[in-house]
Amino acid sequence: MISPKSVILVDDDDVTRISIATLMSDLGYRVRQFAHGEEAWESYDAEPSRAVLADWRLPGFDGLELCRRIRNRRKTEYTYFILITAARPGEIGYDYAIGADVDDFLIKPVEFSALWRRMRVAERILGFTTQMQQMEALLPICSCCHKIRDSRSHSWESLEEYIQKHTGSKFSHGYCTECEREMKERIEREAPEDL
Repeated sequence: MISPKSVILVDDDDVTRISIATLMSDLGYRVRQFAHGEEAWESYDAEPSRAVLADWRLPGFDGLELCRRIRNRRKTEYTYFILITAARPGEIGYDYAIGADVDDFLIKPVEFSALWRRMRVAERILGFTTQMQQMEALLPICSCCHKIRDSRSHSWESLEEYIQKHTGSKFSHGYCTECEREMKERIEREAPEDL
């Protein structure tokens, strides 16, 4: 599991970035700093972080594009994404950012108390998502019929029904080589001799 104390910080303004990094270090976080969205993405893709703080406006691609890339990265633990902005974006701006899956906002200049509150919430949310992933990883399967119990409805469903409901995947059925051989042998044994 990736440490929730590992944070990526992206801001093209050196003074702002160093100031926030210092505050983050004071809160006990290990901070990887970047001035450009592309650099932050390459670092994240190589070694994901559970929390990212990114300026909305960046050279190259911006904070929203970085958020989209993080959200679209497959097989990645949930990342709490905080967008940093120099001015209040207004309701339309907030809605637009939330639509891009941003979790929270910080207004520049970033104050210690505001940062502390957001990181406390981030840690709590990341803790909950980790617990959910662990619970979902344990599927209660009947030892006899191999049906799976849905934790929400407490009903028992076939493997196919459960997976289709939770992932949208559909199945086609056939026989593996071993089962096909066993099926043919069984049919031959049970077939009437006069045929």
